[in-house]
Amino acid sequence: MVVTRFAPSPTGYLHIGGLRTALFSYLWAKKNGGKFVLRIEDTDKARNSEEATQAILKAFEWLGLEHDGEITYQSQRDAIYAKYIKQLLDEGKAYKCYMSKEELTELRETQMLNKERTKYNGKYRDFKGIPPEGIEPVIRIKAPLSGEILVKDGVKGAVSFQAQDILDDFVIARADGAATYNFVVAIDDHLMGINEVIRGDDHLSNTPKQIVVYDALGWDLPKFYHVPMIHNSAGKKLSKRDGATDVMAYKEMGYTPEALLNFLVRLGWSHGDQEIFSMEEMQELFNPKDINKSASIYSTDKLDWLNAHYIKNTSNEILVELLVGYGLTLTSHDKKEVLLDALKERAKTLKEMAELVKEILVTPESYDEKAVKKAFKGKPIPILNAFGAKLAAGEPHLPSDYHALMEEVVSEMKIGFGKIGMPLRVALLGKMGGPNIDVIMAVIGKEETMLRIAKAIATKENL
Repeated sequence: MVVTRFAPSPTGYLHIGGLRTALFSYLWAKKNGGKFVLRIEDTDKARNSEEATQAILKAFEWLGLEHDGEITYQSQRDAIYAKYIKQLLDEGKAYKCYMSKEELTELRETQMLNKERTKYNGKYRDFKGIPPEGIEPVIRIKAPLSGEILVKDGVKGAVSFQAQDILDDFVIARADGAATYNFVVAIDDHLMGINEVIRGDDHLSNTPKQIVVYDALGWDLPKFYHVPMIHNSAGKKLSKRDGATDVMAYKEMGYTPEALLNFLVRLGWSHGDQEIFSMEEMQELFNPKDINKSASIYSTDKLDWLNAHYIKNTSNEILVELLVGYGLTLTSHDKKEVLLDALKERAKTLKEMAELVKEILVTPESYDEKAVKKAFKGKPIPILNAFGAKLAAGEPHLPSDYHALMEEVVSEMKIGFGKIGMPLRVALLGKMGGPNIDVIMAVIGKEETMLRIAKAIATKENL
């Protein structure tokens, strides 16, 4: 059975790169009928944030990425780590190092002057003497001093590391007894049954150290897949300006979970030329062996395109529910179907759709100066008055009813459609642009349409 995990550190919010790793891990476990578990790596007590932990959990809930079993918190597992540290000490595979901070600093400075790689020199590796007084020792693991450490990676292939170039006897427990990152990751992955590890390739340099821990404890290695980074359009590391922001900010910006997950699965993975994937298709088709070896490029335009697709294909009933989160209550509006059908083709995000709805439903307080200059050129007021009179005499209800009245004015006054369309649009919205005028009028109704026309005429006459 495939068991994967996502193991964020709650020192900050869940960002887009971490979410992609979680998604890949989730899809691979679900495809194989396995388990996807969530582990919070909260051993850095000085930097941990409960707020960040809750933000991570909220993001998973919003996106519908359900983890299996209880969440594991590393901060609650100190006794487990201590047990394995003691085991390695007892077996002579780890040792106490009494090197002071001053000695370490001096060693590094000497190595730097000699243009050598800075590393611990193994002073206490086989120490048999009397420990110096006043120093609480750290615990170091005995790493191989020579030879090759081979990482068999499902994305990058076989990656070879020379022990003497990358390893020293690294610390597995600090002087206060706290276990270190690479040690606890290996312990937890093994004890939680994680047999396939999908993570960013910024962790590749950690993998040899974790392999040393696995080997020391006689455990089988999981399969590793190190996923290349997400870059911006310039090929640089993604910044907050590019999109490397809190995942929940995407909800605030009006992106749907379906669009965001679809967008992420295509960052570094593909299935032919297919762009649109349902969750079911992702689970059926995804395989980490097909992840690209090169970095993927983040594109806001692609995300917007996908989001527009999902909005367009979302039922109006669900859209009404989603728009509540953006300050809109359309449940009782009798023309919500007409309104949403018109805006589905125009909105890239739910937030944008909410703003477009408000532009239609709220009487304009002011009028765009350039739009007024263009639309009210000539003598549009008699045209608007003629249309207002037809509205007063009629009982329009559907967009087609309003359109028919406009056509009557155009025919009777022998004018082009733009002569009524442009000033009427500005009267209704206070600007150019927006959906069809007949739709706007059907949504706001006859009385509101007449009020907006009268207000625009009065405003124009007072300019």
